[in-house]
Amino acid sequence: MARGRSPGYEDQREMILNQAAALFARRGYPATSMNEVAEACGLSKPTLYHYFKDKYHLLVHITEGHVSRLQALVEEVQAQNLPPEARLRTLIQRFVQEYAEAQHAHRVLTEDVKFLQPEDHERVLNKERAVVAAFADALGQMRPDTEAAGLTKALTMLLFGMINWMFTWLRPDGELDYEAMAPIVADLFFGGVPAVRTDGAAARSAP
Repeated sequence: MARGRSPGYEDQREMILNQAAALFARRGYPATSMNEVAEACGLSKPTLYHYFKDKYHLLVHITEGHVSRLQALVEEVQAQNLPPEARLRTLIQRFVQEYAEAQHAHRVLTEDVKFLQPEDHERVLNKERAVVAAFADALGQMRPDTEAAGLTKALTMLLFGMINWMFTWLRPDGELDYEAMAPIVADLFFGGVPAVRTDGAAARSAP
């Protein structure tokens, strides 16, 4: 009879993923070895391989796990059936707060996803596209004219440009933290969106 997993198996896996994400974020995926991951986890290398077959599978689990959590977050917000603006504002705030808890995994996703094999890369990318589409859908409902002008996706990506790269400049020990920045990002975006003109873009996109 197959031996069952110990009660702490999933907790141990999560600890390993967190330690590996911190190392990948600090040193980069290519420069990090399984020996270093094992040492950071306080485990022997054979024990580490009991949980993950190699370094590549750590990368897959870190990147896909992070995006899957973002997808789940989107589904939670969508289930609230909020009006478009309130939905988008909530999504912004929830994502900024989530990044605060997953800074290392987020850095790995943004910087090391290129090391995924094509099939894995495409699967992770499709999850990212679904997340972006949820933001774009709320924005398109807020400003239908941006959809007609072909600007909804561009505006959505500008928004992600604000929140995706905060980890490069927002210091954890600084005066501002992610919780304080979440409503600021939302206010900045919603303060600027009404000023976007779509007439010129619509003219340029006309056949």
